Amino acid sequence: MDVLKKVPVREQDAKERATNFKEVCLGYNMEEAMEEASRCINCKNAQCIKGCPVAIDIPGFIEKVKSGDMEEAYQVISRSSALPAVCGRVCPQESQCEGKCIRGIKGEPVSIGKLERFTADWARENGISPKGAEEKLGKKVAVIGSGPAGLTCAGDLARMGYDVTIFEALHEAGGVLVYGIPEFRLPKEAVVQKEIENVKALGVKIETDVVIGKAVTIDELMKEEGFDAVFIGSGAGLPKFMGIPGENANGVFSANEYLTRSNLMKAFQEDSATPIMKGKKVAVVGGGNVAMDAARTALRLGSEVYIVYRRSEEELPARVEEVHHAKEEGIIFHLLTNPVEILTDDNGWVNGIRCVRMELGEPDESGRRRPVVIPDSEYVIDVDTVIMALGTSPNPLISSTTERLDTNRWKCIVADENNGATSKEGVYAGGDAVTGAATVILAMGAGKNAARGIHEYLSKK
Repeated sequence: MDVLKKVPVREQDAKERATNFKEVCLGYNMEEAMEEASRCINCKNAQCIKGCPVAIDIPGFIEKVKSGDMEEAYQVISRSSALPAVCGRVCPQESQCEGKCIRGIKGEPVSIGKLERFTADWARENGISPKGAEEKLGKKVAVIGSGPAGLTCAGDLARMGYDVTIFEALHEAGGVLVYGIPEFRLPKEAVVQKEIENVKALGVKIETDVVIGKAVTIDELMKEEGFDAVFIGSGAGLPKFMGIPGENANGVFSANEYLTRSNLMKAFQEDSATPIMKGKKVAVVGGGNVAMDAARTALRLGSEVYIVYRRSEEELPARVEEVHHAKEEGIIFHLLTNPVEILTDDNGWVNGIRCVRMELGEPDESGRRRPVVIPDSEYVIDVDTVIMALGTSPNPLISSTTERLDTNRWKCIVADENNGATSKEGVYAGGDAVTGAATVILAMGAGKNAARGIHEYLSKK
């Protein structure tokens, strides 16, 4: 065994997986997991924990995997994370826990994410659930949204002994985990639904089809329904567009709509009642994980797919693994390229996308080099469908129907990053509703911080 290198992870062949929606990564088996766990040197001052937004005892759970004590490995993780099977699949470990791993200085870091995934999958397959509270505190907390922030906050509060109810606007719980992330990256029935069942097993109640701000307001929940505190984890589901000519054409989608049709409504299945456009040639505008998800979904639906992104590959915000998989599957990248117009035919359907070539100039306020247009560099990409994956912002419905709840100029709720407290007493917020679109694990970290903040607040009442 070469301790400087990770134990390889089995994957579906690229040509085969490009035609189906089965999970790409097949994960470790027990022998592989124990071998990879043995690479961990169990640092006393574990930097990996500092790189984890929910502060999992990483050396602690890996030590249990190393010895084959999988049940205790799972309990170690579940004390910090409500969604280990999800995080093991979609977290950007390379820039968080694994990015801090000491083993990675002279070789490859320990494959922490894959070990977390294996542990959670083992627990699911063997009927192991997290441990709940031993006694109830007699206080009620409402959680708005059942995405990663809401599920984490609810799970942590339930473990402390609070009576928690999640209110979800859609007909199915899970938030972005069910509508945003494709089946081939995150299986819904086998993984997401089981994680939600584990949260419910802690005593959390979930009410679906409840749109807060319409069916009931936050003020009514507190004044009339008797909730002692509220956590807002409603996400950011309002898509952004470029404002270029042709964006209202037939065949232009937001990535949100496109992925929701496929992921939540199962439009990729032959017997689905939800339609989805299967273009012959599809351009996906953007370079983040959502862009990769939309592009790889379109590819599986039979399209020739292009990623159009205005910066270079080094600046792609998507995970390296996702970019690698997209390239392997045959997606074509038009980098340093920016759309300026969506062309249409006489009937108003997309008939191409006009672009300009870019070069990188001086750094902008984000620290990345600003893209600058190269004169006389226009060209047209022949497509019949365009998917805009440019990020999202929070829906202002909740903030506009809640008294004394401050928002910023992007309509994001203003909340303390340490404990989630908002301008309204007893109301806390976190995740994409506060930061705008970010990662699953950062939303979970915000939910965990808010749970701690709510506990401190209610302990004084």
